Formats: sequence, C-alpha cells, structure tokens
Amino acid sequence: MPPKVDHSAYRWAGDVAGAPLGVFEEAALTSFDLAFSVNGSLVRRSLGSSWDTPFEAVDPVREFSWHKGGHGFAGWYYSATLRDHVGYESWLERDRLILLDRDPQVVAIASQPFWLHWHDGTRKRRHAPDYFVRLSDGRARVVDVRAADEMDGATREAFEAAEHACRAVGWEFEWVGRPEPVFMANIRWLSRYRRARCGRPVAVRNGLLEVFREPMGLWEGAGLVGDRLQVLPVLFHLLWSGALRTDLAGGLMESDSLVWAKGIRWAA
Repeated sequence: MPPKVDHSAYRWAGDVAGAPLGVFEEAALTSFDLAFSVNGSLVRRSLGSSWDTPFEAVDPVREFSWHKGGHGFAGWYYSATLRDHVGYESWLERDRLILLDRDPQVVAIASQPFWLHWHDGTRKRRHAPDYFVRLSDGRARVVDVRAADEMDGATREAFEAAEHACRAVGWEFEWVGRPEPVFMANIRWLSRYRRARCGRPVAVRNGLLEVFREPMGLWEGAGLVGDRLQVLPVLFHLLWSGALRTDLAGGLMESDSLVWAKGIRWAA
C-alpha cells in the first residue's frame, strides 16, 4: 500500500493547475514513475519530473484487447469534443467516454495515457489508468472505470496508488462504476446526434430554442418548428449539448417527454 500523504503540503501554483508548491512529499514524487509514449517510444520518468507532460495528447501505452468469454469489448469512440477517436476496452468504458464527451468542462481525453509504476513494499507494481482528462480551467483528472461488484483486492490497491500519485501532484482522481441505467440509455441515444452538423440548420435550432421557452412535449414542440424529419435531429442535438433540457433519469424519452430551454425560470 502507498504511504499516507499529508495533502496540506501542496497547493495550486498560480494559473497552472496541478503544480505542487511548498513542502513536497518527496516519497510520492520519487517513488512513483510514469511511463508514456513519446514519438512511438516508451519513456519512463519519475512522477515529480513528468507531472506537467500534456498527457491528454499522448498515445495509448498499450493495445486495446478483449478476451473470449470476458466482459471486455474494445473499440474506438468518436469524440465530438476532440473531433477524433478515443479507445475503450469495455462497454462500461465506452459509456464513460460518452459522458465525458458530453461534459462541457472537458476539453481533451486520452485513453491508457501512461503506466504508473511503484513498489508496494513486497513487489513491483504497475497500472495503466483508463483515461486522462483535461478540463477547461487547466485541471487534470485521471479516471479509472470499474464496476463496484467487479473490484478485487489488487484492483483496489492499484486505484489507491493512482489516487495517491494524483494527489501528490495536484491532479484529481476519479473512480467510476456503472452509471444509472435509465439515464445512460437516454444519453446513449442522444450521443447519436453529438456531431455539430446535427445542430443545423441554424433556423431550426433557433426555432426550437424559442418554442421551448415554454415547457411542452417533445413531439408537439418539434411539430411547431417544422417538418419533424428535419427538426428532430436538431432537437436531439440540443438535448445532447444541454441547450434544451428534459428529465433524463426519470424514464426513457418518449414523444410526450417534457422539454424546456436551458435557463428558463420554470426549470430552476
């Protein structure tokens, strides 16, 4: 297990999110190593000398794979935020990518960004986190995805080590499990309309934002704007982006689902 950290020993460094200042916890900065890809070659450096690497731009440190009879299912997800593909190794990781892609604070995502190396007091260990996320304010977040009922002792120890390393350099660490199923089913549907082209024509977009200033049913409101074959993709894109709102957790979206524009007082 990694040593205890006194997190009061570091703080934010001006506008550089994640920079540790003051009294360093030297054990963390030197006992963890990061191995990451640079121009196709794996480079290994101490945590203290590599924390400011732009990990959101690195290549995965290992290939994505799945095993017959297992839960894994590898693939590539097209991120509308990045306008590029990001890898995943399971449906659960794919779902997390969808949620990250929809998060307006997220500006960059990298999968399998580095190997975290450490010694647990008995043997050498390593762990590749699932995602490195850069937020719009410069903060860094490392994300590991695993359902709670699939956590074993080794995985829990790896996540604890990753959290320890992240805190030592001012990064956030997040372990996430299964999302709420109804909410996720609705988000998966809306993700089909995540690309910017689905938000056009502009006249339809503006019409929807105006119509739904008064909350009303999805189907009814779409019909007031124009031909539903043209209007519905734009409506779903606006629900994806958050410009329009509906209750995504209360039930699967239906034609009579109540929709309203973001920011109206009724929705506050």
